[in-house]
Amino acid sequence: MATAATATMEARADDFRSAYGRVRSEIGKVIVGHDEIVHGVLTCLFVGGHALLEGVPGLGKTLLIRTLADALALDFNRIQFTPDLMPADIIGTNVVMEAPDGHRVFEFQRGPIFSQIVLADEINRATPKTQSALLEAMQEHSVTVGGHVHTLKEPFFVMATQNPIEQEGTYPLPEAQLDRFMLNVHVPYPTASEELEILRRTTGDDAPEPETRLSADAIVALQHLVRRVPVAEHVFLYARDLVRASRPNEPEASETVRRCVSWGAGPRAGQSLILAAKARTLLEGRFHAGIADVRAVAYPVLRHRIVTTFHAEAEGVDPDKIIAHLLEATPAPPERAAARLARG
Repeated sequence: MATAATATMEARADDFRSAYGRVRSEIGKVIVGHDEIVHGVLTCLFVGGHALLEGVPGLGKTLLIRTLADALALDFNRIQFTPDLMPADIIGTNVVMEAPDGHRVFEFQRGPIFSQIVLADEINRATPKTQSALLEAMQEHSVTVGGHVHTLKEPFFVMATQNPIEQEGTYPLPEAQLDRFMLNVHVPYPTASEELEILRRTTGDDAPEPETRLSADAIVALQHLVRRVPVAEHVFLYARDLVRASRPNEPEASETVRRCVSWGAGPRAGQSLILAAKARTLLEGRFHAGIADVRAVAYPVLRHRIVTTFHAEAEGVDPDKIIAHLLEATPAPPERAAARLARG
């Protein structure tokens, strides 16, 4: 029985890696380098989360999501966020239409949020009121207008971009909005060799075209597969302890956290740690997520969920340094003691 179950899981893990490899290969036809960024975006897609990409202009953030949409048989819409963008411009609105019998009726005109892949380009250029139009869609996969709930088509994936340097004419994302993103991925400058390859690819007349590799049903099936990856109790405990240690008001918080953190990560952070760890497990050909997997995804999961104090900013302590401290200071629960710790 156990052998048959293991063989089945191995086959499913192979399917997962194969699907990931096919999509990654198509993206690689257009996008040079950025392996960690592509990995983060695909992780979010395959576990049903959303991604926030931060980087200066010209690094290929928008091109990446366009290429991903081309490699998948999914509907795609891009929303350019601007200060004058209104919530109705995103979710849609009820308009007055004339019925065949001459009566006037309200009809809902869907906005660009009704797509399977949505690119929220330069999301921090819109006002908080407009940004909040994404909250229900990202969490509930639905939109409520005029008392009616409109369900979004699955899979539903939002990828937002923002420039972390330019502040003029921008609005910081509220914590509630940031928490909806599973991963916050920093997009660095390319290496010298990658930049040379970018010049070769983008200054000629031949533009590579990615092929469609995965359908919507296949992606939904892979999302269910990720959730079936088993996780031992001590791994759950470690993810819980890591998240709780980021909150300055918790008893287990260190002096560094109490001094440098205003607000720590919430329960969604723990959920994201486990789901991202499960996806990493499958990609590496393993079938049980471990503490090493949780630690490997801690930075993109936690960095946008930790709000530092003025004291920390004055000392140059950013969220990544806080996460490094948490990883060093949070002990891993022993496997044998997991059940006892859970009861306690």
